[in-house]
Amino acid sequence: MSSHREAPEIAKDPVADSSDLYAFVSPDKRDTVTLIANYVPLQLPSGGPNFFEFGDDVRYEIHIDNDGDGRPDVTYRFEFTTEITNPNSFLYNTGPIDSLDSKNWNRRQFYSLTRVADGREHRLAHKLACPPCNVGPLSTPKYADLVRQATYSLSTGERVFAGQRADGFFVDLGAIFDLGTLRPFQQLHVAGKKIFKAEGDPVNATDRMNVHSIAVQVPLERVRRRANRYGAGDRASVIGVWTSASRRQVRVLGDRGGADTSTGPFTQVSRLGNPLFNEVIVPMSKKDLWNSLPPSEDKRFAQFVEQPELAALLPALYPDVFPNLDKLTKAKKARADLVAILLTGVPAGLIDGFTNATGDVQADMLRLNTAIPPTRRPDRFGVLGGDLAGFPNGRRVGDDVVSIALRAIAGVTVPLVDKTFEPDAAAAAVTPGLSAADVTAPFLGNFPYLGTPYDGFNNPPAGS
Repeated sequence: MSSHREAPEIAKDPVADSSDLYAFVSPDKRDTVTLIANYVPLQLPSGGPNFFEFGDDVRYEIHIDNDGDGRPDVTYRFEFTTEITNPNSFLYNTGPIDSLDSKNWNRRQFYSLTRVADGREHRLAHKLACPPCNVGPLSTPKYADLVRQATYSLSTGERVFAGQRADGFFVDLGAIFDLGTLRPFQQLHVAGKKIFKAEGDPVNATDRMNVHSIAVQVPLERVRRRANRYGAGDRASVIGVWTSASRRQVRVLGDRGGADTSTGPFTQVSRLGNPLFNEVIVPMSKKDLWNSLPPSEDKRFAQFVEQPELAALLPALYPDVFPNLDKLTKAKKARADLVAILLTGVPAGLIDGFTNATGDVQADMLRLNTAIPPTRRPDRFGVLGGDLAGFPNGRRVGDDVVSIALRAIAGVTVPLVDKTFEPDAAAAAVTPGLSAADVTAPFLGNFPYLGTPYDGFNNPPAGS
C-alpha cells in the first residue's frame, strides 16, 4: 500500500502513521494548490464505541520546500485536543448528531492551525472543530452537512478541513504481498506467450476503509517563492511537499489510571513524500531510520533508488518476461530515471513541455509544477499517460500511483535517460488491475476531494 504500514515501529502507532499524501493544483480553483495528508489508516467503519480520531499528543505537519534544499520553507501545523461532554456515558453519541455543537455528541475534537514560514510562526486559527466519525444513518443522518460545517475559509486565504474521509487509495494488497502476484497482468499474453495463470479478479484491499485527513487549500502565492516569472519552465513554479508526524521525546505513563504526561522536544516518527518510497524502496533495516529523518538527508538512500530490489525481483518472479530489465539490473547500472522521478525531479528536455526539477539535492518529496494547469480529462497514468498534471507531477486523488511506479521500475522510463535501452514488451502492461472506479465512495469535485467516509451500519466487517 502507499504507506499504511510501511515500517516496523510506525505500524505499532497508527495515530501517527501517514498513509497517503496528495498535492495538486485545485481543478475548481486554479489559483490554489490543495495539500491532503492522511493518517490513522485501515479504519473499520464500525469500530466503536471508541471511534477513530487524531492524537492529542501528535503534531501533524504538511511541509513545502520552494527553493530545492529539501528543507521546509512553509509548514502548516495541526495540533488537536479532545473534549468529553458526558463523562458518565460510554457512548460516542446518545442521539443524532445534526451539528458540530450537538449535545448528543460525547467526544469532540478541535484543532489549532499554525503557519510557519521563514522560521516565524503565525497562528491562523484556534479551536476549529472536526466532524464526527460517520457512525451510521441514525447517528450521523446528514453527514455531508457536518463536513460543510467543518470546512473553514480563513481570512488569510486558506481553506482547511480535518476529519474522517473514505480511503481513496486502491491496491490489491493480498496479491502483491503474495510474492508479487499481479492478477490481471498474469492473464496477458506477451509475444504470443501467456505469462502465468492466476485465478480471480483483483481486489481493492483498502476499499470500505476510512482514514483521517488533514487538508489545506492554499493560494499559490503563499507556497511559491518570490520570482518575476512563474512559467511551466521556471524553477520558481516548482514546490516539494511532504508530511510528517512528531511526538514528544519523553512519555510517562500515569499511575493507577492517571493521565499520561509527555515532555521534551518533538521528534519526528513518521513522514511521507512520494507514495511507496519507504514501502518499496527502503530496506527493512532502515525503514524506521528513514521515518525519523528530513528529506534533505535522503542521499543516504540514493543507492536503493539507483538499484531497487523490486527491479531484480520482477525477472525472477516472471521468468523470460523481463529479459531486458534483467540484463540492466545484472549490469548494476544506476537507474538515473528513478533518481530523477523520486529524488531530484524530472529536468527539462526529458519529456516535452514538462519539468518538475528542484535542483541537485536528493530528497523524497512530491514535486509539483504549479504552472501546469489541471486537465479537464485526467489520465490515471499521469505523466506516463501524457497527462502532465498527474503523478509524478504532484499526485491527484485518482492517480494510479501503483501502476505508474511498477511500470517505471519495470523500465518504461529508462529511455528518458538512455535512448539505447528498449523496455520489455510487458513493462508497459504491469498493473495490479485497479483504478479509481474500484473505490466505492466516489471522489468529490471540490475540497476536500476525498469521498464521504463509510459508515459502520452499511459497511459491516467482511463475512458478517
